[in-house]
Amino acid sequence: MPGAAPTRVLVADDSGLMRRVLSASLTSSGFDVVAEASDGDEALAQWERHRPDVMTLDLAMPGRDGIGVLRALRGDASRPVPVVVVSAFSPAHSARAVDALAEGAFDLVSKPQAGDGIARFAAELGEKLRAAASVPHSGSADAAVPAPRAPLPRRRASTGAGRFVVIASSTGGPRALADLIPALPSPLGAGGCIVQHMPAGFTGSLAARLDRASALRVAEAAGGEALDPGTLLVAPGGSHLRFGLDGRTLLSGDAPVGALRPRADLTIEDLAARHGERVLLVVLTGMGRDGELGARAVKAAGGRVLVEAEQTCTVYGMPRAVAESGLADAVLPLGDLPAAIAREAWC
Repeated sequence: MPGAAPTRVLVADDSGLMRRVLSASLTSSGFDVVAEASDGDEALAQWERHRPDVMTLDLAMPGRDGIGVLRALRGDASRPVPVVVVSAFSPAHSARAVDALAEGAFDLVSKPQAGDGIARFAAELGEKLRAAASVPHSGSADAAVPAPRAPLPRRRASTGAGRFVVIASSTGGPRALADLIPALPSPLGAGGCIVQHMPAGFTGSLAARLDRASALRVAEAAGGEALDPGTLLVAPGGSHLRFGLDGRTLLSGDAPVGALRPRADLTIEDLAARHGERVLLVVLTGMGRDGELGARAVKAAGGRVLVEAEQTCTVYGMPRAVAESGLADAVLPLGDLPAAIAREAWC
């Protein structure tokens, strides 16, 4: 918008060189870098002093690290927490990335490596910072103190008649999943899967984190699995999760759809084609419209669709697309979804 004030950014990184790179890149992209911080305590102090629109945050810093900063910000319901983590990520360190997202980080950007183009890094960082700064964060404080949950229905013995559950999520998804999945019973319908938008190498850590906290077994899909009432499979980052005619998983390296791989629509459409009215789709927080086409397929086949309500979403994009298209059977806050899923998982 012409004349709009530039987005105000706080840059937190223990490397002086990286702070200069970030500040120069952001300034040239039209941001106003209001302060820099070299460690976690300084980041919190500068946040209090300047109250920027958004923060870039390194995870590896002396003293209070990036995870500690996220926890401190999350614990103060008086301040929204639009934080984009800018750190050195690799599959070997993916657990830290998942921890950051579960602690409330809006998104992740990998620091540029030797030979990487700064322009591409700056463009990705700018896009994610603008998205973080522009999204209403009214749900953040609510999510920090979980609402009372509706009681789960009495667990039924698995008869093979349950629904197949597919959960789609994106921005804010790891944190939402960390609340949702441990609250689900096992067995759950006929089993199911999760499609969370994440890069290759990170979804294994997400699955392991969820598995440790849940009655259900949660595992990254490897291909060839049949869905099982006691298990939720996670689509691997960098692959589309598909289902063959025999109902077993297939991992596809086909081109991204709408810049996404995995694309939830593909997984959902496959399940709707195989199982018809026995599909239950749950769409959680996330940017974009992934899940809308899948929801159309589920409804056309006679299945059921639940979406997360705006009040608990980090980003009310994917759920909004489904709800405003008239495809949702229910729109519920995150705290009410476990009971609703457990109830709907049985035909």
